Amino acid sequence: MANTSFCGSPDHGVTRRSFLSVPAIAGVTAFAANMRIMDALKNPCLAGELKRQQKSVILLWLGGGASQFETWDPKPGRLTGGPFRSIATDIPSVQISELMPKMAQRLKTTAIIRSLNTRNADHGGGTRLMETGRAMEAAIDYPDLGALIARELGRADSQVPDYVSMYSETEGRHKGGAGFLGARYAPTFLTESMIPPNIRRQESLADVDHQERADLQKLLAKRFADKRYNASVASHGMAYERVRGIMASEKLFDINQEPQIARDFYGPTQFQEQCLIARRLVEAGVPFVKVARAWWDSHGQNFETHLELCADLDQGMSALLDDLKQRGLLDSTLVITLAEFGRTPNINASLGRDHFASAWSCTLSGCGVKGGAVYGKTDADGHKVEDGEMKSGDLFATIFAALGIDYKKEYHVGARPIPIVDFGCKPVTEILA
Repeated sequence: MANTSFCGSPDHGVTRRSFLSVPAIAGVTAFAANMRIMDALKNPCLAGELKRQQKSVILLWLGGGASQFETWDPKPGRLTGGPFRSIATDIPSVQISELMPKMAQRLKTTAIIRSLNTRNADHGGGTRLMETGRAMEAAIDYPDLGALIARELGRADSQVPDYVSMYSETEGRHKGGAGFLGARYAPTFLTESMIPPNIRRQESLADVDHQERADLQKLLAKRFADKRYNASVASHGMAYERVRGIMASEKLFDINQEPQIARDFYGPTQFQEQCLIARRLVEAGVPFVKVARAWWDSHGQNFETHLELCADLDQGMSALLDDLKQRGLLDSTLVITLAEFGRTPNINASLGRDHFASAWSCTLSGCGVKGGAVYGKTDADGHKVEDGEMKSGDLFATIFAALGIDYKKEYHVGARPIPIVDFGCKPVTEILA
């Protein structure tokens, strides 16, 4: 019987199975150092397999706290339900808000979690909790999800950033960071422009001069590190060494590189354009991209606010999932919708919903997820979780499991072991493929 892992061309005699064997993976550093062997990566069989093996995360961060009632867990006909209907989806018996009609037809690739109980309804504390998966400690600066994913899925030889955060300045909240993992895994923040600032070589500086300056910096850094070596110095050194590659990735952030038909497919809003950039980045090998959409903090006029914001989310998210699927990237890309908390069941005197962290929702789509699954249940009015309560750490463990990351893994800060997820937390296997 023919070896089905061989693509059929006599020029491509190395099989994917042999290339991706344990000995081959173990020797990948030496392999990558040999430029003749690096040419083998142009082999379409191997390049295609590596592209499929590379996993990424796109986090759609709904800053301020989106309402579960107007998105993933509607309660029509109840006093807490508000004016919007629920609508049928492509999964029988599952309904979501009528404000999400496009996503209603894409739940076959999406799992809904309706049972988050995170107990922190403060913007700052809730944000840190949902960024890091655990409560703050004075003695430990915990890395956020993006830094953890960059650490676990990033490649040492990558020429693109490991962690990009497209952050709306209107949010004005905590932006996350690499914590004890160090500068190597810190995010590239985009706060004013969708193209990173200060990555373009000045026209007055010749490329050879730029290279010589880089060589001088490397020499001085090595001398410094030889005498004063510690983890922080090493982390900064690794970050500097990637500068030239990141400078070369400028075009990835430029949506003008996309044909107009692709831009129209996503839509014209900032969030929708950033979803398009996120696809460009993960396609190029960026492990983690955060796209933030503000401001969902609807203490007043909740329904008008969500009418506008849900339309933006519905269009951008559905286009992103469709595009990833068409390009063969959805099976290797996990798309998450998440916020710091949800909104109250009770509607206040200003026709708004306030902060609520006791029973709210998020979604996972694509990589490692059982599409169409709905996990957890809230009571009839959405006041409390009735079944399947999840903590932030359980969500993080589920995310790691979907990506093939060992959720029992530990880091060390000095002599202290730090588990990658909070103590006692574990993945929800019911929504894992």
